[in-house]
Amino acid sequence: MAEVVLDASAVLARVLGEPGGERVEAVLAGACVCAVNYGEVVGKLVDFGVPVETAGAAARELRLEVVPFDEADATDAGLLRATTRGFGLSLGDRACLALGKRLELPVLTTDRAWAQLDLGVEVVLIR
Repeated sequence: MAEVVLDASAVLARVLGEPGGERVEAVLAGACVCAVNYGEVVGKLVDFGVPVETAGAAARELRLEVVPFDEADATDAGLLRATTRGFGLSLGDRACLALGKRLELPVLTTDRAWAQLDLGVEVVLIR
């Protein structure tokens, strides 16, 4: 059972050895990620030069629980648009927050703007 939700930025901090990655490493065994954010991670790995043929495998090596992005999460992410518009949150950001809200779990991210929001989701900045 998951204990935390990871944003794509948190997963990438771990994969790329960035500051805060050690905090993600410490919770990997109990972490989950929204399928939307998992797609973001794979796409960013390609952007950073990981060959297309191995980007998916690199993400799978983390053995994260990937939670489907369903209709309820999509609705919640869409509704978060009104509250988060001024903070520049993407659909992926809102998908992550919607999952954290549904599962009632803290969300780990590098995005400082999230800490300014009061959405009923605990936001943990990893750096």
